Amino acid sequence: MDTAAVEVVDLVKRYGATTAVSGLTFSARRGAVTALLGPNGAGKTSTVEICEGFRRADGGRVRVLGLDPLADAAALKPRVGVMPQSGGVPTGARAAEWLRLMASFHASPIEPRLLLERLGLTSVAATPFRRLSGGQQQRLSLACAVVGRPELVFLDEPTAGLDPQARMATWDLVSALREAGVAVILTTHYMEEAERLADHVVVIDHGAVVAEGSPAQLTGGRREVCFSTDAPLDTALLEAALPAGSRVGSQEAAGGRREYTATTDDPGALGPDFLATVTAWCASAGILAEDLRVRRRTLEDVFLELTGRELRDQ
Repeated sequence: MDTAAVEVVDLVKRYGATTAVSGLTFSARRGAVTALLGPNGAGKTSTVEICEGFRRADGGRVRVLGLDPLADAAALKPRVGVMPQSGGVPTGARAAEWLRLMASFHASPIEPRLLLERLGLTSVAATPFRRLSGGQQQRLSLACAVVGRPELVFLDEPTAGLDPQARMATWDLVSALREAGVAVILTTHYMEEAERLADHVVVIDHGAVVAEGSPAQLTGGRREVCFSTDAPLDTALLEAALPAGSRVGSQEAAGGRREYTATTDDPGALGPDFLATVTAWCASAGILAEDLRVRRRTLEDVFLELTGRELRDQ
């Protein structure tokens, strides 16, 4: 069996004079979670909607479970689960009734009662959708997306608005889908969620892939020495005191302070000696390094480096 659940090659999507997706290429494996990350307006939604068969591409090639998402929509529908961020459930539908209706459209569905229990919805089974909390609506939409035992499921911001307990239950369900061989395509702005769940991450900006790999590959397993101070310091001088290839960056922190980050691409170099060199240099410069800590570089750090820290209109 082909391990690729989704293949996107040189995808192009235009809206008038605006090119939303520009030559985008990536693939998503069966039995794996693929996270599509990007700032608002990066082209994620257009890409996913084309893969789901809701939009037509202007160029390139898309295959979902080996089929064309538009021409083969009828064949794909029972094999693909979609969880839209907005819910998509009639406001008057009762939770359990709606889930049972969704289950009835499939040949071998998951027992709705089991999904309601797993996602903490048993107590609101008879409650109309409009009276559910935002988090309960999210969980019901997730249940509807997976009740038919899909081979591929699209999850759009699955834990938006969820409390920690519901978020953990959702993450556990996504992990169970992966273990069952389901391909999961996840879009989220919650970087911790992507780092925890994803086997493969695709970062999109301005309609194209700017980086991809596993979370570990993207972060490099790199650690950083961070500290803050009231007094400005010359980052070039600190870099010169550190091992070759080290870098020192800075950004504004609360209360008019600045936070500095010293790092190196050589994991073996970032040990006690590296930390001691930073603190000794600060002491020799008469700078009090406060909130001193060593932290692991995260997927959020990588995301901001790739896409920038400035706010966008979209």
